[in-house]
Amino acid sequence: MRILTAAADLLAQGGREAVSTRAVSAAAGVQAPTIYRLFGDKSGLLDALTTHAYTTYLRRKTEREPSDDPVADLRAGWDLHLSFGLANPALYGLMYGDPHPGSSSPAAIAAFEVLAVHIGRIARAGRLRVSEERAVQLVHAAGSGTTMTLIALPEESRDLRLSDLAREAVIAAITTDTLPSASTGPAGAAIALRAALSETTALTMGEQSLLREWLDRIANQ
Repeated sequence: MRILTAAADLLAQGGREAVSTRAVSAAAGVQAPTIYRLFGDKSGLLDALTTHAYTTYLRRKTEREPSDDPVADLRAGWDLHLSFGLANPALYGLMYGDPHPGSSSPAAIAAFEVLAVHIGRIARAGRLRVSEERAVQLVHAAGSGTTMTLIALPEESRDLRLSDLAREAVIAAITTDTLPSASTGPAGAAIALRAALSETTALTMGEQSLLREWLDRIANQ
């Protein structure tokens, strides 16, 4: 914990380049080999730092139980994500600022998983109009892009209404106020059924996998 605290202070003060193993070991009062033994290298240290900071932040901010309205909870999750990014711009930059095809930072993966939980609850409530995968990707892209845009602006020039507009546009694109019915078509019914598959024991794992594939096709048509 002392090492991560020292690394976080250095990151906040001087950015990524300030977080050298020599600087961190001096600030934390430990030998450099200790950092290599615990984290492997600077990249491992930065991954551990962002993951620890983000999960700690989430734990402190999400103590309340989910409400009866999963869409409202998605709104709250969006706002929480934005507030983390604005309060911790250097850490957020480590999470999302240097993307590589096929890979993400552990903290970004943790954030993605939290988002997937929110989307899954909306799907199980029958209020998702696109597939869960598409909804997660869209909210993730819009949320992280909005946050990075606001971080890049001078603090006095930030208009947080930009986040509100982006959030509501995405929510309108992926959710519906009506439950699946004949009027919502087969896609809405397929999305709701797919979200509830894990609750049934009537199908084998192979049958569930095949049914998910079919339902995904219907949902994405």
